[in-house]
Amino acid sequence: MLYRVLAIVAVLLLAVGGCSSGQGAGQRTLKLWHYEGPDSAMGAAWALAVKQFEAAHPDVKVVLEEKGFEQIRKTAPMVLNSKDAPDVLEYDKGNATSGLLARQGLLTDLTDEVTRRGWDKLVTGESQTTARYDDKGVMGSGRWYGVPNYAEYVSIYYNKDQFAKYGIAVPTTLDQLTAAMDKFVAAGITPLASAGQEYPAQQLMYELALTKASRDWVDRYQRYTGKVDFHDAAWTYGATTFADWVHKGYLSKDSVGAKAEDMGLSFIQGRSPIMVTGSWWFGRLVKDVKDFQWGSVLWPGLTAGSAGNMWVVPKGSKNKDLAYDFIAITMSPPVQDALRDAGGVPLVRNGSASDPKAKEVTDNFGVLSTQDRLAFYPDWPAPGYYDELVSAVQKLTTGTATPSQVLDEIAKPYQENLANVGR
Repeated sequence: MLYRVLAIVAVLLLAVGGCSSGQGAGQRTLKLWHYEGPDSAMGAAWALAVKQFEAAHPDVKVVLEEKGFEQIRKTAPMVLNSKDAPDVLEYDKGNATSGLLARQGLLTDLTDEVTRRGWDKLVTGESQTTARYDDKGVMGSGRWYGVPNYAEYVSIYYNKDQFAKYGIAVPTTLDQLTAAMDKFVAAGITPLASAGQEYPAQQLMYELALTKASRDWVDRYQRYTGKVDFHDAAWTYGATTFADWVHKGYLSKDSVGAKAEDMGLSFIQGRSPIMVTGSWWFGRLVKDVKDFQWGSVLWPGLTAGSAGNMWVVPKGSKNKDLAYDFIAITMSPPVQDALRDAGGVPLVRNGSASDPKAKEVTDNFGVLSTQDRLAFYPDWPAPGYYDELVSAVQKLTTGTATPSQVLDEIAKPYQENLANVGR
């Protein structure tokens, strides 16, 4: 679930239609939206894809229009049902986002195009889960409504210099992580960068719950395969431990009002030696961390992660053929290699990155995928659940609600959504 507060770029590609067939010149317009920053691996890859699209369509003029991610997240159903809808866009995956739009009839069924272009041979196994939705908008089966072409996962970033200064070993278990944070707190340092106003804090609570969870637990929660008990051992541990971490000073109560950018800057500027967040931050860290050495290590056990955001085509797109051409370019070896070399996780692998850190990011996804440790993201199950989780976890941070009360709060909209989809 990507939840990055990055600019959405609307790319207006203008081409002369029908020229190759000798027909009259009719101007065609393709709107392309994506919300990746230029410093991210995906941003670099999509910039290359645009250049390759232009090379394949020499009469195309590119015009950029910037929008905010939060604006699109909240207004996508309305925008995609209007004349202002783009022809193709990068959009969040999961039941609450792409699944909802598919159920509402706002997205194009891509199944035939996926088969014709062989994308189902490139996006395989669990990576197909978030691309396919049934008639209720539930992921994992049914028709293709999107095409992912990268992957992502949550892990632990750490400041190597700070760990060395205080004689702390790299944490590979939860006990080692808490022991490391205890040492930082004893030294007067708040160890964990977080952000309660956006996705990081809710993802952290989910990560903690996952340490007590199983694949069946994930499937019941994410794919509605069975009953979900929000007061079971996993959810109770996640909420209780998060509150305990705040109480112990592992993360600041002030983080309740912080955004993801604030979290990232706290780590980048060396103020917080640990950050638990997604692989989408990798490119930013490579570019902006100047004063210390840093590394990453996998979260122990299951972790939030999946195939990345998808290219979707609105039902009302007037230039679906060009949209499909652009998607195909993003799946091509040169673009996938550019994504890999910039520290992203390509779904189409053509060798290894030369940079050791970038190779580690890709190889770690291979470990998670092979060991079946990817558990999607906490806000996916229900429309509007992102905001519900943000609000609930904020109360854990401030101590204005008990863990049990918070779990009751997040159970209600989940159960209401189950009723809406007939489960």
